[in-house]
Amino acid sequence: MLCPDANYNELNRTHKKLRRWSSRHTLCSSLQCMSMKGIYTAVSGAMAQSDKMDTIANNIANADTPAFKRDEQIFREYLTSYEKQEEAVGSTKIPDSIDSFYPINGADKSYVDSAGTSTSFAQGSLIVSNNPLDVAIEGDAFFEVLTPNGVRWTRNGGFTLNQLGELVTKQGYPVLMQQQSPEQPLPSRYVRIGNEPNFSVSNQGHLKIGDQFTGKLSLVTAEDKDVFQKEGNSFYRLRETINSPVVQATKFKLHQGSVEKSNVNLVSEMTDMIKTSRVFESTQKAIQAYDQMNGKLVNDVTRLK
Repeated sequence: MLCPDANYNELNRTHKKLRRWSSRHTLCSSLQCMSMKGIYTAVSGAMAQSDKMDTIANNIANADTPAFKRDEQIFREYLTSYEKQEEAVGSTKIPDSIDSFYPINGADKSYVDSAGTSTSFAQGSLIVSNNPLDVAIEGDAFFEVLTPNGVRWTRNGGFTLNQLGELVTKQGYPVLMQQQSPEQPLPSRYVRIGNEPNFSVSNQGHLKIGDQFTGKLSLVTAEDKDVFQKEGNSFYRLRETINSPVVQATKFKLHQGSVEKSNVNLVSEMTDMIKTSRVFESTQKAIQAYDQMNGKLVNDVTRLK
């Protein structure tokens, strides 16, 4: 049977062991939590660079697409503190502990958030095609065409004629003339050339078929170009999240017998691709470093005496 002093000493030694274990456990948990925060940040960065690489690859693939407009990936910092209540973010930190060096309640997490792409509507160079059905836009304007999904907008003026002699896009969608009244039916706005060989378009879009002026091509724009969202095949639709009405364009000039090239600069895109690849490799190394840190925390720190 232990004497009171021996009993006290045994309890004291047990208490010290528990404190050392608790301290190591707290230290390990805190460091592991810190490393996990870092690895998630690195992973989000790698995913963002992957999205950017896809955007650059799409720009390069469409370098020869008439009137194609390059895209640029947009990033922003996502902070969990913005989603926390003020009383949660302002909670008292744990004193005299490694936890006190870091904000608690998950308010210190920060990630890279891919916010989508932004389209550059910079002017593309014009090349002469000598095809009277090709019409290139110089300036701020979009053609209006009627697709199965409704009215859409495009900068690609590489037109052709269908079997009815109507001016259509390469996909067969009718090109529209300027609207005369809100009640005017869409089929009455088709450009009907027929078999007339004398067809011309003025710099402002006035149509002359034979010896008669038959109307004006519908060319529109918007104050905020971000309202135009790519839909594929060089067509644009309107974003529902942006309030910027479409209005008749005035600052433009048409060039019949010419085609607008894309505004993609291959040298610039290739340079961005190399930079993005290197950043992606750096984020991969960061992920590996955090993973190794977690391994040491699990396997080595817990064995310290």
